[in-house]
Amino acid sequence: MQAVDPNSIPTQTFEWGAIKWFVTPELTEGAGITFGEVVLQPGRGHDRHNHHESEEILYVLSGEGEQMLDDREPFAVKPGDTIYVPTGVFHSTRNTGWEPMRLLALYNPGGPEKVLEGLPDFQQVVAGSVPDWTRS
Repeated sequence: MQAVDPNSIPTQTFEWGAIKWFVTPELTEGAGITFGEVVLQPGRGHDRHNHHESEEILYVLSGEGEQMLDDREPFAVKPGDTIYVPTGVFHSTRNTGWEPMRLLALYNPGGPEKVLEGLPDFQQVVAGSVPDWTRS
């Protein structure tokens, strides 16, 4: 086993930001979880959704945002906050600040990340390349 070099991993981009999955059951031998970093652009976020078979943990690295859980009123989140999303619970995250919001995301068990590839705004940037934040 070796450390995962972020430059060796493709970047998934969307209208709202980007994700790098560092560990996935598909790419990491023996892994049953998914772990990666999410970047939400200012004023953007991912829409309400759920994961039918996985729980999720989010950890805010930087930026400010709002987290919605279980269709309740959103609450403020900031660096150092951890959000636990139980299996099947609807949730969304939105960046309310002026700078990119960075989060760590973990799915247990892994697998929900595959759904993102079917979204209409999904684009994948090859490993080692820098995403262009303008969309065509």
